[in-house]
Amino acid sequence: MSDPRILTVRPEKGEYAWTFGGAPPVARITPGTVLDLFTEDCFAGRVRSEKDLVSEVCEFPFLNPQTGPFHIEGAEPGDTLAVHFVSIRPARDWAASTTVPLFGALTSTHTTATLQPPLPEVVWMWQLDRARGTCLFSARDSDIEIELPMDPMHGTVGVAPANLEVRSALVPDAHGGNMDTPEMRAGVTCYLGVNVEGAMLSLGDGHARQGEGETCGVAVECAMNTVVIVELLKGVATPWPRIESDTHIMSTGSARPLEDAFRISQLDLVQWLNRDYGLSELDAYQLVSQAGEAPLANVCDTNYTCVAKIRKEWLPAGEPHRGLHRHLRETATVLPTGRPEPAAS
Repeated sequence: MSDPRILTVRPEKGEYAWTFGGAPPVARITPGTVLDLFTEDCFAGRVRSEKDLVSEVCEFPFLNPQTGPFHIEGAEPGDTLAVHFVSIRPARDWAASTTVPLFGALTSTHTTATLQPPLPEVVWMWQLDRARGTCLFSARDSDIEIELPMDPMHGTVGVAPANLEVRSALVPDAHGGNMDTPEMRAGVTCYLGVNVEGAMLSLGDGHARQGEGETCGVAVECAMNTVVIVELLKGVATPWPRIESDTHIMSTGSARPLEDAFRISQLDLVQWLNRDYGLSELDAYQLVSQAGEAPLANVCDTNYTCVAKIRKEWLPAGEPHRGLHRHLRETATVLPTGRPEPAAS
């Protein structure tokens, strides 16, 4: 097997995409290409201190800058794009989080309107110890500090939507986008259904860590140095984004209300077991009902995202997505771009 091609991309200011669909490709790549990428944080690097309020230093809707898109040769509707995360590493020693007026799960929003004032804007700066793999929470209203383990992830990864749509990089849907699931960490493979010729892959929105649900609407936001391998499964459809780790298979659903996001993810997991593991739909439904997990991704974005996951060790023999995750894990171990991260669970 020949060594994979490695493409390094470090975007300059003004070279980011702000949508999925509607943006020209920054490069055309062949399946099997390794992308060594820098991604800027969701604030485009503009929130650097507790005095940098989003409403003053950022311009809506220019949030969540994406590195890409990348045109994948041979990708066409009906195929599946596989994005394997080899490593995700913070690019700076600091990260930022904040409250944003009329945004988040525990405040009035534009769609959940109430007669109460918006929450105030408050910025928390997080110090990252990249050598030790920790991030430091410093309370704003007391001298309390709490050190948490980093769990780097990408909140946003996706392809161009179907039906000529252009979607903001803030929105999750069937094309992927701003799903904000902590499951999108190093060692996993994300499967995305191709909707347009070339797929048009982009990613960004790095989080040093994030709690399930992303309750306030903002994670520990940081720039990332990320290595991914991009592969293509011809003739394999993937209706909603799926994630495979060494231990689990996972389906995602994005919608409002939250129960519809839950239903989408659960149905997709049932149908995945039916297709790749030989279970009938009703048998798969019963197994998922008793053995599945349903972590929340986000309950704050334009659409909410829910994950349905099940342990591989509890499944019959099967080859999810033609065994591509296993192949990509093996490929990652011989890359010259640095050691891959440990397996995600």
